[in-house]
Amino acid sequence: MCADSSRENKASGFSTWRARLIGGGGLVVRHSYRGARQVLKAIAYGLCGGFIVLIVVAVLVLNSRPDLEAWQKVDLEEEFTADSDVQDFAGYLALENRLYQELDRKVYGATEPADPTNPGVNRYRDGSLADPRHYAENGNRTFVLPPENGAAPTAGVLLLHGMSDSPYSLKSLAKRFHEKGAYVIGLRLPGHGTAPSGLVSFTWEDMHAAVVLAMQHLREQVGDRPLYLAGYSNGGALSVHYALASLENDSLPRAEGIVLVSPAIGVTPMAALAIWQSRLGSLLGLDKLAWNSILPEYDPYKYASFAVNAGDQVYRLTKEIERDFKRLESTGKLTSFPRTIAFQSVVDATVSTPALIEGLFSHLPAGTDDYELVIYDINRAALIDSLMVDQPTRKMELIASRPENDFRLTVLTNRSAPTPVLVERTFRKGQRVGDDIATGLEWPRGIYSLSHVSLPFSPGDELYGDFPPSPDHYRLGMVALRGERGVLQISANDQLRLRWNPFYDFQTERAFSFLGLSPR
Repeated sequence: MCADSSRENKASGFSTWRARLIGGGGLVVRHSYRGARQVLKAIAYGLCGGFIVLIVVAVLVLNSRPDLEAWQKVDLEEEFTADSDVQDFAGYLALENRLYQELDRKVYGATEPADPTNPGVNRYRDGSLADPRHYAENGNRTFVLPPENGAAPTAGVLLLHGMSDSPYSLKSLAKRFHEKGAYVIGLRLPGHGTAPSGLVSFTWEDMHAAVVLAMQHLREQVGDRPLYLAGYSNGGALSVHYALASLENDSLPRAEGIVLVSPAIGVTPMAALAIWQSRLGSLLGLDKLAWNSILPEYDPYKYASFAVNAGDQVYRLTKEIERDFKRLESTGKLTSFPRTIAFQSVVDATVSTPALIEGLFSHLPAGTDDYELVIYDINRAALIDSLMVDQPTRKMELIASRPENDFRLTVLTNRSAPTPVLVERTFRKGQRVGDDIATGLEWPRGIYSLSHVSLPFSPGDELYGDFPPSPDHYRLGMVALRGERGVLQISANDQLRLRWNPFYDFQTERAFSFLGLSPR
């Protein structure tokens, strides 16, 4: 009887459980939901914990780098900013003079001089081989080249260097413009040409304010003669931004033409996140986190160390250019954008070639030869296809075949794969235009491509050119130190990166021809 009662109770319990389930009580569903929620919580906590661990490890690794030196920590109070009490270009130069006096006191004066018997290559040690103050001209400073013998200028030209660079990078181009009778300014942009610490706190607005002063000065000097802008890398972005600003602000002198060399019009979206590294360092009191790289300063005219803020300002400038174009597209003012020619290597570790098209050329007036992009292809006679990380051949084909390319696209490429002989190949709207044009150029032996840093320098450049190292002249163009890996702070990648442009004369004459400054 007890057994029968037990069976009845079990049956009754089962029936009740089944009734609840079937009747919509949702007991199993509720249990499943709670279980899934617990699993999701566990996953979320795990991911959060893993993320925190990654941040902690990254902070420890970044903070384990070499200690910051005086030139990476100094605060130069005489640096120009958009808020400086400077009214004109003369005031900018006067402030720059005081800035270099301050640099001498706070950096060179606080750093042990170089040993005369072994001077080394630290640019901030007085008497070292890389000390720019001991050269005939300090290429870090703003330079002005008025026409010779008091002649009337044929034009005004403002040259803008790249991020972490100096006016030296465009000095050769400046001399070519000067030979054409132009009044030329090579502007030292704020944060540059002094100490790497200048890159920690400057803004793109500071640079733009300096560009405005220089362009106003040029207009005063040349009268109604044409004005031109020439920009390398970040200087290219500044040139484009200024041209757009002048379309909206009639008080700004307008340029009639722009020459862009490896322009930084598009950068990786990851640049937008990089600034958080610096902010985290500021929160934790870890100054090293403000730096992407902390390296020996062996180059007299370019910082080796690179601050996070520098990359962030390039990103902010490119986003400002994007907003400028969107704002102006409906106004009709873009039809007055200056004639523009850009030179770019199809392989570039610093800026994006497709982004240059999307961020600049796709916005410019269509169907005119006033806008041209000249791309240097890789050396297809170098027989390195099987060694490449990525195949630029496909990238080049995609760029050339885009039907929306309503501008002039010129590719400097091998006549055929087995030969180093170069030809010009022109495309418009995805179609090849005419036959190849002979250039008389060939790829030098041992070079498989150009690089971002090579385009503005001629083979004859005394520092970065095609010269072997010399005991009586400091040179970086052909440095290739050999030994065991992991010994030097300077990577083999930096040593072997091409520093000069074997087609520099072609590039310069092509730019002058485009601007109408010389017969082609």
